[in-house]
Amino acid sequence: MTAASAISAEHVSKRYPGGDFVLRSLSLEVAPSEIVTLLGPSGSGKSTVLRLLSGLEREHEGKLLVQGLPVQGPTPSVGMMFQEPRLLPWRTVRDNVAFGLPRTLSKELGATRVEQLLTLVQLTEARDKLPKELSGGMAQRVALARCLAGAPSVLLLDEPFSAVDALTRMHLQELLLSIWTHTRLTMLLVTHDIDEALFLSDRVAVLRGSPANIEETLVVPLPRPRDRRDEALGPLRSHLVEALRLAGNGHSHEAAEGPGGLIAGW
Repeated sequence: MTAASAISAEHVSKRYPGGDFVLRSLSLEVAPSEIVTLLGPSGSGKSTVLRLLSGLEREHEGKLLVQGLPVQGPTPSVGMMFQEPRLLPWRTVRDNVAFGLPRTLSKELGATRVEQLLTLVQLTEARDKLPKELSGGMAQRVALARCLAGAPSVLLLDEPFSAVDALTRMHLQELLLSIWTHTRLTMLLVTHDIDEALFLSDRVAVLRGSPANIEETLVVPLPRPRDRRDEALGPLRSHLVEALRLAGNGHSHEAAEGPGGLIAGW
């Protein structure tokens, strides 16, 4: 791991008891404030990487570090957002967000942070609603605010927008980038959506094989904010489509150099 890495995986292998390896000697480094996407076919181990980094999965071979420290279990410095919002149905929006606050935070500071987060995710008017009164996109914004309540330095996102419609998904992607602009969080995202990866990421890492490894890493050289219609995204999209197709077919594919080869507490 280099001194500048926020996330470092060095020759990480993972298998479940009585099963085959899911990951074999996977290595990845993510710099502070970088957004990196893991792209690959279903079952390629993308979510397993996030669960290991979050500390939800403990047993593995190799070295995993976040902010230079070995991963030994869940910690407030690492936020994890899942495909489904997992809100507590009996709690209001405000109380669901507050559930993510550090226990050491005073009641006054906690209330202030919750209000800041509700503003950040554009849910101030829904603060007293219950989860059953929310749309899918609103529920995911609550889940995102809850992840941010602990002021993490790293945010792990496991296909967080896969269950919403296309328009809502685009709005949530733009919201995520707005939050990144305010916080400069390090983000590691799992997705099957190539356009999402290109819109959000500094780099896209393609997983292949069984057990999986990172086949190649593609740099996205376009500055933010990005225009989804930008013709410069075309060659990058085509490259990833082919890499993903080959990964899904299980063929080997030589690594290629890619084209162009506000919250208190942070």
